[in-house]
Amino acid sequence: MIRAGAFALAFLLSCAEPEAPADVRDGEDSIPDGMVWVPGGTFTMGGESRHAQPHEFPARRVKVSGFFMDATEVTNALFLEFVEATGHVTTAELPPPVDGAAPGSVVFTGAPRLEDGAGKWWAWVEGADWRHPEGPASSLKGRMNHPAVHVSWDDASAYATWTGKRLPTEAEWEFASRGGLDGAPWTWGSEERPEGKWLANIWQGDFPAQDSEEDGFHGTAPVESFPPNGWGLFDMAGNVWEWCADWYRPDAYSLTSVRVENPRGPTDSFDPGEPGIPKRVTRGGSWLCSDRFCTGYRPGARMKTSPDTGLNHTGFRCVKTK
Repeated sequence: MIRAGAFALAFLLSCAEPEAPADVRDGEDSIPDGMVWVPGGTFTMGGESRHAQPHEFPARRVKVSGFFMDATEVTNALFLEFVEATGHVTTAELPPPVDGAAPGSVVFTGAPRLEDGAGKWWAWVEGADWRHPEGPASSLKGRMNHPAVHVSWDDASAYATWTGKRLPTEAEWEFASRGGLDGAPWTWGSEERPEGKWLANIWQGDFPAQDSEEDGFHGTAPVESFPPNGWGLFDMAGNVWEWCADWYRPDAYSLTSVRVENPRGPTDSFDPGEPGIPKRVTRGGSWLCSDRFCTGYRPGARMKTSPDTGLNHTGFRCVKTK
């Protein structure tokens, strides 16, 4: 993988292009309910900080057209409307492709030590789904304004189609997350904790054993619990990972030219860790991201998950093009 040199990256970051005011005004005339207008523009995608991972390189200039985006992650209340209107049955509620297995999903259970490995942090829980985030004994009581979780890429796509929207591309998602702050390491600016305050729902303390809840939450938080970014978008860092339209490849950024317009991602998927399993991209980090372990709540951070998988820290939001 070719990494962008420090000089080249500094040059790219210095070339930010301001957005045309007319594009903003046109979008604001008719903003769909629950969405905000994200003006198009050119930004540096990937490689924004010392925390950047190899699959976030090479950084390149990307141009995206303006679009509308859900101001918040899709909540349980909104997802319930979709299910009641369509009769949709989520992937987690269907029997898995294993003889005799009952419906269920993957739930974070924690572990005493980080070195125990991710395989010890998660468990398949029968009866876990979007209505029962931790399993059959849990419910949505008090969580209707929390993001819907245990939603597969297929479920998210079905919801998006029903609403007349779609899932965002990786480029759209990252541009939106940056909120107009091109090259900033965090969606709110250059400091991880301005004035000592956490501005996202993530994990504080000893991961994965003990969450000290310095941000006020363990598990998902109600949407809009933290200030919005520069475009008026909430929870673009932390809370839940969000599905994107793109297939995942670690070399996705090197498959295109240095500067591209409205990239749609690769045409296929490849994950060296699980070469036989296609993956879709997720973005934004979650309540399980720790500053001591995972800095996935950065605007440029990427993750990947098989599209038929639901997790209790993964949700989504939608976009719409004029």
